[in-house]
Amino acid sequence: MFIDDLAGKEVDFEIIFRFLLYYSPKLLPLVLPLTVLLASIMTFGNLSEQYELAAIKSSGMSLFRSMRSIIAFNLILCIGMFFIANTLMPLAEFKSYNLRKNLAKLKPALAITEGVFNDINMMNIKVGRKHGPNNTLLEDVIIHQNNFNSKNTLVIKADSGELISTESDEILQLVLKNGKRYQDIDSKRPNNKQFVPHTYVSFEKYIMNIDLRDFNQVDFDDEKYRNTYRMQNVSQLGFSIDSLSKKLAFRYENFGKNFYTRTGITNFQNNIRMDYKNREKTLYSNYRNHLNDYPKDIQISIVNAVLNVLNGQKQVLVNQKNTFFIKEKIINLHKANLFDKYALALASIILFFVGAPLGAIIRKGGFGLPIVISLILFLSYHFLGTFSRNAAEDGSIDSFIGSWLPNLIMLPLGVYLIWRASSDKSIFNFDKIANPFRIFFNKLLSFKKA
Repeated sequence: MFIDDLAGKEVDFEIIFRFLLYYSPKLLPLVLPLTVLLASIMTFGNLSEQYELAAIKSSGMSLFRSMRSIIAFNLILCIGMFFIANTLMPLAEFKSYNLRKNLAKLKPALAITEGVFNDINMMNIKVGRKHGPNNTLLEDVIIHQNNFNSKNTLVIKADSGELISTESDEILQLVLKNGKRYQDIDSKRPNNKQFVPHTYVSFEKYIMNIDLRDFNQVDFDDEKYRNTYRMQNVSQLGFSIDSLSKKLAFRYENFGKNFYTRTGITNFQNNIRMDYKNREKTLYSNYRNHLNDYPKDIQISIVNAVLNVLNGQKQVLVNQKNTFFIKEKIINLHKANLFDKYALALASIILFFVGAPLGAIIRKGGFGLPIVISLILFLSYHFLGTFSRNAAEDGSIDSFIGSWLPNLIMLPLGVYLIWRASSDKSIFNFDKIANPFRIFFNKLLSFKKA
């Protein structure tokens, strides 16, 4: 996922290890539910396959009672997961986000590739061909150099060149041969296009010293980004949601008042002839008959002006709608992250209630069928959660439902499976389902024979 952030930048192993370490807590929402589901199916499938569950039930102990110790362990796991989601994951997001921002500042390793412009400090260097020992000899060299205003004011073109490194590697010397140098000079009359001062020099040998001391001097411990919703715990998210909701409500109210004022309805009501005894009737009548007070040509100009105003107001509404949509989406993301902390904490015990009775029903342990079933169930759980969270982000469904929908579907399934496993019944009674079809086909065959 982040190979572009690391590739070609000569990042040492310590930075890569920190990056992986900070990112690993984000994988817990994927790893833990699948682990609990797979382990429960394998364990109870193995117990059922070895008839150990049958021995437990024959001693008078129900399936649910036999799971009490594991349920207690899963409750402890839920508390631990809530602690991780509320403290460790925001801290890991804070560390990984700032590290990624610092890695983005890091330029690719100093290397000049043939046929493309290569950024080195304030210069762009392009060479047609490299050859010689260690590829230090260059041909067809073009250099663009920017000034402090990021304007390209210096262009150098040479037939050949050579790269010479110093012992300290702080200075890179570029020796150019047989070329030309063109440079713009800041004019005292920049608006006068007739006066563009510049210098133009031809040279046989030109030496450039490139300072590499500030090249890729990035402080990886710089942590100034701390305002994303993934970096916040429950209390911080609650405060942010309340603050953002109040600001959005204030924006709605202000926009409504300003938009109503821009329509000009208030001025129209103040200027029309009003019979205050029959205010509503007079308003309706004057709205319809107002144009009759003007000549025909003025009426046409008024109607055209109104249409232009309406089109402009419509565009204002469209633009403001997009702005409000982004604001609402930010609030929805905060709400979804808040509800996800609780939903993730309970995911392990809910999937345990699905996996344990399912393993008891299928009576298969090991790594064969349990892995297939657990992957199918977990992928259904994961994709359902992904789709519901995406729908919650744009406001199609409530954020609470978007976070809790997978758990709300899996919990009844777990209760149903526990009931079927406690009763020593299969998941579906295929004989009962297939019996009407069997009777139908038997009657059809007997009818043909007759």
